[in-house]
This record gives sequence, C-alpha cells and structure tokens, in this order.
Amino acid sequence: MTRSILIWLFAFLITAALAVYQRISGPTYPITGQKEFYGSRIDYVFNRSHGGEGNSIVKLRVNDNSINGILEWKRYKTSDDWTQIQMNYSDGYLIGELPHQPPAGKLLYRILLLKNSYSEVIPDQPVIIRFKGDVPAVILIIHVIVIFGAMLLSTRTGLEFLKPNPNYKRLTIITVVFLILGGMILGPIVQKYAFGVYWSGFPFGTDLTDNKTLIALIGWLIALIAVLKAEKPRFWVIFASLLLLVAFLIPHSLFGSELDYNELDKQKQELQIQK
Repeated sequence: MTRSILIWLFAFLITAALAVYQRISGPTYPITGQKEFYGSRIDYVFNRSHGGEGNSIVKLRVNDNSINGILEWKRYKTSDDWTQIQMNYSDGYLIGELPHQPPAGKLLYRILLLKNSYSEVIPDQPVIIRFKGDVPAVILIIHVIVIFGAMLLSTRTGLEFLKPNPNYKRLTIITVVFLILGGMILGPIVQKYAFGVYWSGFPFGTDLTDNKTLIALIGWLIALIAVLKAEKPRFWVIFASLLLLVAFLIPHSLFGSELDYNELDKQKQELQIQK
C-alpha cells in the first residue's frame, strides 16, 4: 500500500513539474523584464496571446507622466511598415491598443519611449502576439484537467514496473481513454473555438501540439496492444510513458496555427478584381 502511494506521489510531482514547464515555456507566455530608461528602472510585462473579441490592451508602468510612449506594430511575416499609435498616460501607466486580428493572426509590436530628447525602444526585440477566438471557460478547464490527467496516468502506468507484481492492463486502458478524450476530442474542440479548425496537424498542417499528441497516442495504442496480446508488455508501456513525457517537454503552441497575411491579401485583391 505504501509503495503504491509513493509511486502515485512521484507521478503527481512529475506531472505538476511538467504543467509548470508547459505554462512558462511556450511562445504564448508573457515576456517580462526590466529596462533602464532616463535614470529609472521600468519593469515590463508584454502579452503574447489575446483571446476573444476586441483589441489587445498594451500597458507599461512608468510612474512618470513626462515620459511619452508610442506603440508600434505591424502584421507578422509581412513587408508592412510600422504603424505608430500615441499611448495615453493614466494612473502610472502608458496605455495603447493593438487592433483585433482574425483567429491565428499575429502582430509584431514594441514601444518607443521618449523623454526630452532621449528615446529608446522597449523591449529590445519586437514581441509577437497571436490572436484567437474566445474558448468557453468550461470547455478549456475540462480539456486542461483531462489532458494533464492523461499525463498523470501515463507516468503512473510507466512506473508500474516498480511494483513486485505489476498490473498494466487497467492503468493502460484508462490512460488511453484519457488521452483520446483530452487530446483527440476536447483538444480539437478547443482549437475550433480558438482558430476555426479542428485539426491542423498531420496531414493538414504542421501544428506541433496536434502532431505530438497524435504520436503519443500511437505510442499508447501500441502499448495497449502489447498489454492485451504480449506476455511481457513492460517495454512498450515504459516506451509509451516516456514518449508522452517527451511530448510534454515540447513547449505548448510551438509551430501552432498561423494566419498567412500575404495569402489573405492576395485573396482580397482577387475579390476586388472580380467585383
């Protein structure tokens, strides 16, 4: 009994660590840092994801109403010139807005700070922000719980070999069920709300989150077959468990859905010609 509790605890700690890693490692996690400007230290937080309708608000705490800010932005992977918008000062913050974009649309943005004759851009490299549709909170919460439940079960099943008489069958079946529900049913539903498509992995696209989920599921289906057919399925169970762990080490949303503005502009031009 004690051994089983310790194994579950170890699996939980691994899953919790991976959850934190997934949260902070992906390309949608806010960029934070510090910048010295005109003798003052400015702490900044720049968002890299915006969900739902409306513009994305950009705020920078300066605590100095003599500092002016210009918000500069342009569409990602285009030859657009930078658009400049004067930021407003309110309660210690410079505030500006990035215009709403279609789902999967991305903008580059940065802030030009000015005081007297001194100016500086913050941050050093432009921030990439991706826009997405509004995902109902209940669906998103259930998806997150189930997919990390699959990770917990996968890790726990892989550690089953530590027991004197391992029993892989029940844990493997539950793991596969959670992985299918979280990654192949709820995942596409979330993506449909966010980006307008259910699936953008193989063979339709290069979305790394979709593709790594598919590969991990294939690994666990092989493990399930081994559990049901083979006398010693331990190798395949451990393999599938490690495969999912590696998948979770790949940052979430890497190579995710991305709107091609150049193709969008081309389509608009063709429509104008037809009219």
